[in-house]
This record gives sequence, structure tokens and C-alpha cells, in this order.
Amino acid sequence: MYIQPVVMMDFETTGMSPALGDRVTEVAALRIVGGVVVERFVSLINCDVRISPFISQLTGITQSMIDRAPSVEQVMPELVRFIGNDALAAHNVGFDEKFLLAESARLGLVPNHAGVICSVKLSRRVFPGLRSYALGALARSLGIRFNGNAHRAEADAEVASAVMLHIAAHLGEKYGIREVDPRFLQQINRLTAAKVPAFLQRPAGPAIGQVTSTVRRRKSGII
Repeated sequence: MYIQPVVMMDFETTGMSPALGDRVTEVAALRIVGGVVVERFVSLINCDVRISPFISQLTGITQSMIDRAPSVEQVMPELVRFIGNDALAAHNVGFDEKFLLAESARLGLVPNHAGVICSVKLSRRVFPGLRSYALGALARSLGIRFNGNAHRAEADAEVASAVMLHIAAHLGEKYGIREVDPRFLQQINRLTAAKVPAFLQRPAGPAIGQVTSTVRRRKSGII
């Protein structure tokens, strides 16, 4: 289980790069506390852009849906407040965070999340040897089912959250790490794949011990 909240986020967009003028069309952010999703923020987003036929076919998001959606000026401040200072996760977090930062900067907003966790990179390190780490293929390998349409923000965030919970359960079952701090996963993300098995097998190494003891001291009011 997670001893600090993690917000799993997914954006749907008009393209791959905000630097090339691409914008967001939909967002889902799901807050994981302990071992469950306890809260969610989901919205289509109107950035006053045209949706290409390719994007509509891929995502199912049409121009009329976007034209009726809340404006980006309304959605982004609410999203940034929702994320708050929790850790931010995404399946390929570099993609989603760059859109979060770009859309926030347009409005003078400054996100304050406590670092990022990439569930793609994390899955490669915790579950090595799978054929594919694309979200759909990874979910099938782990026995996780989609409850909605792939390439819609809420469905993708739901499955990515299930992957994160599966990772936490796996760390407990295989390595005895019953309480997972998001900062511990960030440490795994920064390691090369070759170093991860030894890192996880340490019974109470500094990376695990320091994080856990700090959280316990904070809960007891020492810090």
C-alpha cells in the first residue's frame, strides 16, 4: 500500500508536443491513497483548437465535444489545485508533465506536485522481460482489464492506477516492502534496470529505511 498519496494523471492531446503548438483536449487525475483510488478529477478541455480526423478516430473525442467543453482557463486551475503537492504519476510521465507545465505556464500557474513517477519505466524495472510496456499490453500481462475506451483519459488513468497498485502489491509479496512511499518509487525510476534487483532485495537499506523512518517520525510529530 502507499503511505503517501499518488495522483495518476492522463492527458489526451491534439499531438505530441506543446512546443509545436499541440494542446490538451481531456484530462483525468485519480488520487491513490493506501490501496485504493479515493478521488478523481475528469474533464474535457476546450483550448479553442481544431481536432484532426486522426485524433478523433484515435480517441473518440470529436470537435463538437470539445466545443461544448469547459475552457482551459476553467479546467487547469482546478486540476492544479486537485493535484496539490502530492506525487504525480503517469504512464510515460514526461509526456503528461510537459503538457501540464505548458498549459499551466500559459495561465501563470505553478504546479507544486512532489516529483514524478513514470509507471512505464517503473514497470520495466519491477516486471522485467515482458513483451511490451505499452499500457494496453502491460495491463493484459498483469491481468488488468480496461473498463472503458483506450485513449480516453479516465479509462487510461484507471488502468494506469491499477498498474501502480499492482506494483505496490508485488513489492510487498516478493520483497516484503509492505509500505511504499512515492519517493521510493522515484528512486527506482532513477536507477538503471541492472541495479534494481539488488536495490529491492536489500532488507533495510538506506533508501527504504530513510524514507520509512522519516514518514514515521512525521506521523508521530517529531518533525
